[in-house]
Amino acid sequence: MNIQFRASWKCLAGVFSGLLLATSAQAQTACVFDFMGSQGETYAMARDFTLEARRAGINMTLKPYMSEAVAYEDFKAGQCDAVMMTNLRARQLNKFVGSVDAIGAVRTGEELRAVIELLMSPKSSKRMVSGPYEVVGIIPLGPVYPFVNDRRINTLAKAAGKRIAVFDWDKTQASLVQKIGAQPVSADIITFAGKFNNNQVDIIASPALAFRPLELQRGLGTSGAIVNMPFMQITAVVLIRHERFQPGDGQKLRNIAAKRIDPAFALIKRSEDDIPAQYWSQVPQVEKAGYFRMMREARVQLTKDGEYDPDMMHFLKRVRCRYSPEDAECILDEE
Repeated sequence: MNIQFRASWKCLAGVFSGLLLATSAQAQTACVFDFMGSQGETYAMARDFTLEARRAGINMTLKPYMSEAVAYEDFKAGQCDAVMMTNLRARQLNKFVGSVDAIGAVRTGEELRAVIELLMSPKSSKRMVSGPYEVVGIIPLGPVYPFVNDRRINTLAKAAGKRIAVFDWDKTQASLVQKIGAQPVSADIITFAGKFNNNQVDIIASPALAFRPLELQRGLGTSGAIVNMPFMQITAVVLIRHERFQPGDGQKLRNIAAKRIDPAFALIKRSEDDIPAQYWSQVPQVEKAGYFRMMREARVQLTKDGEYDPDMMHFLKRVRCRYSPEDAECILDEE
């Protein structure tokens, strides 16, 4: 990993770690997911923050995880008091917040910033709690782009029949893949890149943040491309078991989170700017309306199926229409 991206990952790790470690004086354990385990940049920053927290009287023990699935299960089992994971997986613990990452529901970073700021405010505190769990941070990870091993795959029709990696625990991905007539291939957050790089799938979905750390240029080769038509804004979340924290800690952490999104957005921009220009591929203008229509139809159906929270879908539509009031969806009442 080059020096620039080592620094970038440390920056993002600091955002996650600061949220995980700014807790009450009671000794607590945080599950920290890092591809490299205790040798990774995220875990190293979490360890540094632990030392700072101890100087302030906060005793935090970190547990490294190379598998997000295991971190998730340990958190559910009560072996950890806090966890950092993708919002896609966290939807299983808080559907309202997890639905922020719905297909096509948030189109731009500007929209996402507005969403996060409101969700982190005291006005939304009740919706952050779901059973024993409480969302105390939402971190932007960037637009999710299709990575294709053949740059000629730049329309929905050309994706038909292609092999696309989908997370087997997320029904929404498989639904979208089947809608365009492609073949879903089971994967997970720790395997999807390898399947692309080893030509086991033709298409993956990923933010620019993963390009260098996961060496996705190997899968792109000389003929692949990153299609500049994102279909969601992906986020990470920090959750706690609120009964193991002091009253009011949740909102204190959300106040911290609201002030820490700028470094994450800056990292996203650096990551996208760092990708060589030859890898980017533009969607033909005539195709874009079809993309938006397909995403809206999939989102509406998945909400009816219970995968997305209808209140969040209504809220996100209001945000989209505030920024793009001319969109046709703004006169429809499906969301």
